[in-house]
Amino acid sequence: MRVREKGDRGVVQSVVLFLGVSVLSGALAAGLAIPFAGLAGFTTEKTSDTLQDLPQQFDEVPLKQKSTILAADGSVIATLAEQNRVPVKLKDVAPIMQKAIVAIEDDRFYEHGALDAKGTLRALLQNQSSGSVQQGGSSITQQYVKVSLVEKAKTPAELAAATADTYQRKIAELRYAIAVEKQFSKNEILEKYLNLANFGDGAWGIQAAAQHYFSVNATQLTLPQAAMLAGLVKNPTGYDPTNDAKRAKDRRDVVLRRMLQLNVISVAQANSALKTPVIDPAKVRPNKLGCANGPYPFYCEYVVSLLEDNPAFGKTKVDRANYIKTAGLTIRTSLDRKIQADAQRSIDTHSQTTDQAVAAITIVEPGTGLVKAMAQSRGYGSKRGQTSYNYNVPKSYPGGYGGWQNGSTMKAFTIAAAIQKGIPLNYKINSPSPLPLGGQTFSTCDGPYKILEEYDPKNSTKNVAVPTMIQAAQKSTNTYFLQLSQRTGLCPIAKIAGSLGMYQAQSGEPLRQVPSMTLGIDQISPLQLANAYAAFAARGMYCQPWLITSVKDSAGKALSIPGAQCKQVLSQEVADGVNAVLHQVMEPNGTGGKLKFGKSDLAGKTGTINQAKAVWYAGYSSKLAAASTVADASPPYKELQGQSLNGKPINDPSGSGTAGPIWEAAMKAALQGYPTTRFVAPSTVVQRGNVKDLPFVNGMNPEDAANKLRQAGFEVAIASGTVNSEETAGTVAYTDPRQRDGAPDGSLVTIYVSNGSKQAKPGKPTTTQTVKPPGTPTTLNPNCPPTNPKYPNCGGRGR
Repeated sequence: MRVREKGDRGVVQSVVLFLGVSVLSGALAAGLAIPFAGLAGFTTEKTSDTLQDLPQQFDEVPLKQKSTILAADGSVIATLAEQNRVPVKLKDVAPIMQKAIVAIEDDRFYEHGALDAKGTLRALLQNQSSGSVQQGGSSITQQYVKVSLVEKAKTPAELAAATADTYQRKIAELRYAIAVEKQFSKNEILEKYLNLANFGDGAWGIQAAAQHYFSVNATQLTLPQAAMLAGLVKNPTGYDPTNDAKRAKDRRDVVLRRMLQLNVISVAQANSALKTPVIDPAKVRPNKLGCANGPYPFYCEYVVSLLEDNPAFGKTKVDRANYIKTAGLTIRTSLDRKIQADAQRSIDTHSQTTDQAVAAITIVEPGTGLVKAMAQSRGYGSKRGQTSYNYNVPKSYPGGYGGWQNGSTMKAFTIAAAIQKGIPLNYKINSPSPLPLGGQTFSTCDGPYKILEEYDPKNSTKNVAVPTMIQAAQKSTNTYFLQLSQRTGLCPIAKIAGSLGMYQAQSGEPLRQVPSMTLGIDQISPLQLANAYAAFAARGMYCQPWLITSVKDSAGKALSIPGAQCKQVLSQEVADGVNAVLHQVMEPNGTGGKLKFGKSDLAGKTGTINQAKAVWYAGYSSKLAAASTVADASPPYKELQGQSLNGKPINDPSGSGTAGPIWEAAMKAALQGYPTTRFVAPSTVVQRGNVKDLPFVNGMNPEDAANKLRQAGFEVAIASGTVNSEETAGTVAYTDPRQRDGAPDGSLVTIYVSNGSKQAKPGKPTTTQTVKPPGTPTTLNPNCPPTNPKYPNCGGRGR
């Protein structure tokens, strides 16, 4: 048999007294009593037995506190909360506020224990004589317990039990109240109550209430302000001054008169306070909770989705979402407000919210992965010109749109794979347009891929007949890169792209390894592309996108979260080579030449998909990288030609002419204040390859010279027509590259035939004929037939 502790008898007597008071007063109408019928057979001994089953300790409810998301400079992006609450110490609550709440709710608070029988009887009599609830009957300790139990309820059933009008609940509350009185001092209880109480209109706790209604801290509250807030806790909705100012004033005045009656304030103070307006509407701060009410809703929602995916904040996504909104976290992000403004200004300058086409841009810091900005043309919402889609991120995140085919921006990864394989920047390939690739085979990670149908890709820009890698990139020559990807193999391209964060933004699956892969056939988000290009800028150092830089709990203690997650994916030599190639794209002969600005080295690549349904420009300095896109975002997708952008029909959409200006304006503004930077020049081996000597063939018969060069390990092409030379007509005038310069093993050597004019002014013809050993395919290859139903709309235009 359980032995009662010394204090149990007093507890039983208190409960019996409470029951007696409740029954005798008929207090059910005031919400303070237990139905008389419920007491039938409920003896003192049964009461005592029931009490022994109740906990002797009250587990304090954790306060639900609002969490705050900050930009990199500490400014507020958004407030996340179930309850807008900022806990404070009692010393930070104005003394007049403490007196006001005690006066109206429990004026003998500092004199009694958990139950104030005298105060309860007096309140009942006062309320019954006035015909309305004028004074509280439950002690502040009892009210604290009741609100705490409601806060603890996690299910509808638990909430119903915490609010049920039964004697069991009331006895339990009283027992808990007794436990609270034993555990905490009166001031501690008052502090907890003031922090927990609901003050209406979304304000929980005294500090949030003071800031919301009066734009002051709790320590600055005046008498009329304190009286209004003290009156609110009885009926937070009914006495809310933003809903009914007159009713709120009447309730406030009840509090003031009670304070006067208790000699807490003087007559002069009371009269002055009674004349004061209940609130100044101009000082009421709206409770703008959630990302949607912040200045950067798309960025904010992406941050929240990342937090909800982090198991450190809870076992399930529901647990994490609840924790994030109730734990009082301070979440600092990578968002740079200045760069964000630059990006949005560029978007707003080049597009309108009501355009048919949409525009978006992401800016990332190389070497860290810090996502500095995300901007788009359509705002957040459901009205015309608004959307809930974030056009900058993959679909795997809530609200993520999932990107568009990235077109020729994909060629950068083919360049990286070729350099990694040892193919130099001066590597030449005969690149006719169209290029018949039907029947050709490409290697993939899963084996050979043979093009079974007719496939004759074309170039959308003019170039020299046999361009180098740099020349091909400058003009985005499709047939060069298709052949280069065949020589490199699709598997290395896929692996490099995957290691740089490139995957299908719609499904999360790896990029498809098909011959047209280098033309950008998979849907990619601006965030992915900007971050991948940032790795080139960082000399091969890839960093995962980094948005959340720190998280602190309500006590200011830093929580463990991932920092910069960086890895050297490409050798510096390979990245330097990519930078050298893409840098030339932004020189006068390149498709991005008109976008060049400033003194720092810049690099970039255009992208235009089939039928120009989306166009891209991705580029970088060594300090910032960005990817911009203009696209149709309304399936079924249509070509951009004729669609509106910035209020006007688009004419001849292209990566350089349509998406490029958005990139240029954003990056030009964003890079202001950064020092001038240069890319590291690639090594001689990267530029020219492992050069071997070329046989001397000047003056030889062209066919004999071709055989000699082939035997030395080179591919050979004989240029059509003749050139001025001192050599005998019909013989070899010279080769490109020249014999004195040498060439990498297996590279293409072009033979030029002399016309015997003895005028040594070499001029290069525009077409060539490739000469190869018997059985060698006439052309070198890739695939993705337009008629192949498995891969519709594959292949970029190149601009």
